[in-house]
Amino acid sequence: MAKISINIATGSLQQAEMIVGIDLGTTNSLVAIIHPETKKPVALKEHDSSSLVPSIVHFDEYGNASVGEVAKGFLETEPQNTIFSAKRLMGKSYNDVKNNAGFFTYKVIDDNTESLVKVQVGNQFYSPIDLSSFILKELKQRAEHILKTPVTKAVITVPAYFNDAQRQATRDAGKLAGLDVLRIINEPTAASLAYGLGLEKDDERTIAVYDLGGGTFDVSILKITNGIFEVLSTNGDTYLGGDDFDRLIIQHWLKEIGLTEEELHTNKQLAQTLRLIAEEAKKHLSSNEVFEFTLPELTTNDSRLSTASLRLTTYDFNLLIAPLIEKTITSCSNALKDAGLTTTDIDTIVMVGGSTRVPAVKNAVSTFFGKPVNDSVNPDEVVALGAAVQADILAGNNKDFLLLDITPLSLGLETMGGLMDVLIPRNSKIPTKVGRQYTTYQDGQSGMRISVFQGERDLVKDNRKLAEFNLTGIPGMPAGLPKVEVNFLINADGILVVTAKELRSGVQQSIEVKPQYGLTDAEVEQMLLDSITHAKDDIQTRALVEARTEGEQILTVTEKFLTKNASLISKDEMLATANAMQALQLAITMEDKNLIQTKTEELNEVTRPFAERAMDAAISGAMKGQNIMG
Repeated sequence: MAKISINIATGSLQQAEMIVGIDLGTTNSLVAIIHPETKKPVALKEHDSSSLVPSIVHFDEYGNASVGEVAKGFLETEPQNTIFSAKRLMGKSYNDVKNNAGFFTYKVIDDNTESLVKVQVGNQFYSPIDLSSFILKELKQRAEHILKTPVTKAVITVPAYFNDAQRQATRDAGKLAGLDVLRIINEPTAASLAYGLGLEKDDERTIAVYDLGGGTFDVSILKITNGIFEVLSTNGDTYLGGDDFDRLIIQHWLKEIGLTEEELHTNKQLAQTLRLIAEEAKKHLSSNEVFEFTLPELTTNDSRLSTASLRLTTYDFNLLIAPLIEKTITSCSNALKDAGLTTTDIDTIVMVGGSTRVPAVKNAVSTFFGKPVNDSVNPDEVVALGAAVQADILAGNNKDFLLLDITPLSLGLETMGGLMDVLIPRNSKIPTKVGRQYTTYQDGQSGMRISVFQGERDLVKDNRKLAEFNLTGIPGMPAGLPKVEVNFLINADGILVVTAKELRSGVQQSIEVKPQYGLTDAEVEQMLLDSITHAKDDIQTRALVEARTEGEQILTVTEKFLTKNASLISKDEMLATANAMQALQLAITMEDKNLIQTKTEELNEVTRPFAERAMDAAISGAMKGQNIMG
């Protein structure tokens, strides 16, 4: 494995390194680099193929994964084994996504907890991190094949609205794919960089980035001052995109053919055919007035249709999509309001995402902001190209650009099972401040040990301990009720201050850690190298520890519930629950994450009916003025 050359003062890599920019998208993903000769960003593609890799993962019966165009072919034939839009699940719990669970054609596990969501395919359980890592691995291999050189370092983009957990999940996915993720940057920032905005030292401007992709829409208002990008506001809709344009075209044609949506759903092949033709029509109408297509003879469940002629004019198409475009304009208006600005304050409008090619979209955005939009860079590639510009800056090749001081290694806390929970990822700009909330695992727990670690491994035993203190005097409460907020603040001198505060009682404790850069370049190099070498084992160990912790928590909760509500549970249910608990208890002692998750899911299935009965009883009891749950 290549040696990592790193300059400890700035964390910048030496020029010999090939650092790629990656746009990990909801619908499509791609890789870009700065071309060594032209010094311009280019998206990587093989010969005449597209630079886009569909963000789709398919698993065969043996659990082997295929990614991209190959996987896309299974969307209709094996929907339960084909995962799309995994990005929407990043850093989310089931409670976050349950309202849209119907959108996914694969099994998203409902474990009724705040733990991160999982996807079940056959007997295997995958986290969104696992799924994203398959896509990143495919992009890495593709880049290596085209460049004929190993690729181990990347800048990866995320939406501006991604929170801490979603950003960390993206880093973990990169690590699992064998990539050292040097920086996670916001997609609107990347798009601005691709247009060369913010690269001039004195460049000061306010930008609106309008991003309409296949499945999602967002608009961000950015302020650029001296090369620093600040997100003033972001707004959008995670279930609005070009796919919805296609759906409206299909509904329009179904009326003309005389078919219902129910009939279409029972004919998978026709559904897929219409979807592809609708997409073709949308693209055709960007530069033509009329689209026409003749469908061959069709067989539905109860009849045969003669050949059907499909026709769509630009006028009708614009009429169909007008309400959706209007929704995006409302988001633009809200984003401006949140930023405390008006359209006249916006200097530049940057267009991102394939769906911005639709002329009606461009016109609506231009009319709203009162000025022409920037769309000269390929809207599918603009984010990846900007990530490549950022990668070039990190590689130290762009000497005019200020590279701020950054943290050379990640900083975090020890959590249940000896896991490292990263609060400040390596390569974060300093000064910086991050806070996160934790809670107790045992009833009446009055203290919490705060152990601070530095390093890139998933288990704290493989990282370097910096400090430790006890937060005592937490009032006795049931497990999960206390809210302890831990803040990490690194000041401009690189001194880390860690503060822990129990929010309900106000109990507080803090510690100061002197500059944590007491490591030689060689030691930092070794720590980074180890994290990549052991990434797969580390993440498997983390997943096993998390599955065990979750299993143990569910056993404790179930036990408490049985004691409290014995009168509501039949003998058979009690027996089935006891068996399921025993099976889970046994699974926890084994080294198999999937087995533990299967047994946890089985226990959930067994207890769900009477848990719902108890809830109904509690509600009716409360209405009568008595609380039977207390």
